[in-house]
Amino acid sequence: MICKGWFSSAWCLLLAAGLAGCISIGPRFLARDRFDYTTAISDSWMDQMLLNIVKIRYADAPVFLDVTSIISQYALDSAISLNSSLSSPKEGFGGGNILGIGGVGRYFDRPTITFSPMTGGKFAQKLMNPIPPPSLLSMVQSGFPIDLVFRLCIHAINGTQNRFGGGVRTRPADPEFYPLLERMRKVQTAGVMGMRIKKHGAEEATLELFFREKVDPALEADVLTTRKELGLDPNAHEFRVIYGSFSTNDKEIAILTRSVLEILADLASYIEVPDEHVAEKRVCPTLKDPPAADASPMPLIRIHSSQEKPLDAFIAIPYRNHWFWIDDRDLPSKRLFSSLMLVFTLTETESKEGAPIVTIPVGG
Repeated sequence: MICKGWFSSAWCLLLAAGLAGCISIGPRFLARDRFDYTTAISDSWMDQMLLNIVKIRYADAPVFLDVTSIISQYALDSAISLNSSLSSPKEGFGGGNILGIGGVGRYFDRPTITFSPMTGGKFAQKLMNPIPPPSLLSMVQSGFPIDLVFRLCIHAINGTQNRFGGGVRTRPADPEFYPLLERMRKVQTAGVMGMRIKKHGAEEATLELFFREKVDPALEADVLTTRKELGLDPNAHEFRVIYGSFSTNDKEIAILTRSVLEILADLASYIEVPDEHVAEKRVCPTLKDPPAADASPMPLIRIHSSQEKPLDAFIAIPYRNHWFWIDDRDLPSKRLFSSLMLVFTLTETESKEGAPIVTIPVGG
């Protein structure tokens, strides 16, 4: 009976070990690893973006590295040993049995991450090409404030110039630019202004901006002033949107958009650089907007600098023995910085260039 019970226990242990070896461990880690990789990619993208904005301010070359693929491999290496000895009771000796069990288990996670530097044509297409006006207005149509989008992404609308702080073309905004955007924001919020795509044949299509004919009396003055400042026909309700500095007639709205590189250069001008770096001529001083009759809007973004690492930062990166960071309590700056990822995709077009082919071994 003792022997029979012992063999039964041994078979149960071996069966359990065999079943354990058949369990797939991949699905159990999917949710955890997906969250971890998403967080890691997001954090590294923000670090890279802020670092490049700071480098542009210091006349350093920006470098972008894309994560093109992540392949995670899981492996469970296990070994189980079973030792036993049996003895029968004899005169002067006690009988019994001895069972020894040992096991070793090792878990491996081998991720394969592929990076792709942004160079050549890809760099020119994504960073240096101006954002197409239809792509820009799609942000407005999806709910982004038009004043924020235009301050960030355009040089001019129908000849009215925006502020620009990047490079050698620094300039303040025209006096009427900010009041114009404020009125356009009111019109957008009230749903008086909209956009549509109009086709003119089999392939040609144009983007049109339109104003509703029936307007709330409280907004009528803002709509009329907006039309007047843009030089639009007061009797028309639909206006063709084109790329450029100036319109050719009073039924067009010309928008001179920026490239992503110009957007980053303008944002870099808002950095509060260390005074000693300005005194040593390592960097240009921060551009100050001249006082205007109307209250100037808040800076698009506030990027601080300090010698010590900040304790309450939304994002912080080290550069030239200083820390550059965005305060976690600065909600407008956080919101704008997070929207840069969407702006980065506005110049994307379909490409036949595929990701590198990575061969991953499989098997037991």
